[in-house]
Amino acid sequence: MAWAEALLPGLDAATIAKLDAMPAMQLPKGQCLFRAGDHAQGFAMVLEGRVEVTLTAASGREILLYAIEPGQSCIQTTLGLMGDAPYSGEAMTVTPARLVMIPPAEFARLMHGSEVFRAFVFRAFAARMAELTALLESVAFTRIEARLARALLDLAQGGQVTATHAELAARIGSAREVVSRQLERWAGQGLIATQRGQITLLDLAQLGRIAPE
Repeated sequence: MAWAEALLPGLDAATIAKLDAMPAMQLPKGQCLFRAGDHAQGFAMVLEGRVEVTLTAASGREILLYAIEPGQSCIQTTLGLMGDAPYSGEAMTVTPARLVMIPPAEFARLMHGSEVFRAFVFRAFAARMAELTALLESVAFTRIEARLARALLDLAQGGQVTATHAELAARIGSAREVVSRQLERWAGQGLIATQRGQITLLDLAQLGRIAPE
């Protein structure tokens, strides 16, 4: 099945053919798609892989805003194309990825003339806003240790988490030093074991009690 028909069911045949004729870009892991201050060059449809969008403060502290996977969209790009607003965050591929970039003029035409495409964009926009609201609530009202425990449990594969302290800090909206101190405490309590770039979860039950639902 063509990617446009798979991701945007209900599109007319002519639009599907036009979108499928657009070249797909193969990007390696670690490829930057945009930085703060850039203007949107098109509407990216992620076909394979994962892209993460982060926000960096003047202090250098980062927070992971959201991830984009196949069938999802980037709220910052939508705002940029619809309101001519520059990006405030940075997007980076965290796996090899394949995507199609819909040019701004074609995006505008589809928003104006295709109810199916317009519904997809607004539905994705609403979902992203709900995610960002949940992130704001978590950062504002949930303790650091609870957010960190939840992140470890979510990322674990076979009891192992492969992530640096800086990556964990960006994920939960904290500072690397704070994350490092908390991990050291848990290691001393026997909840985890740490080595460079990897964390072994030793007491899943206790971490589950610490983590919020």
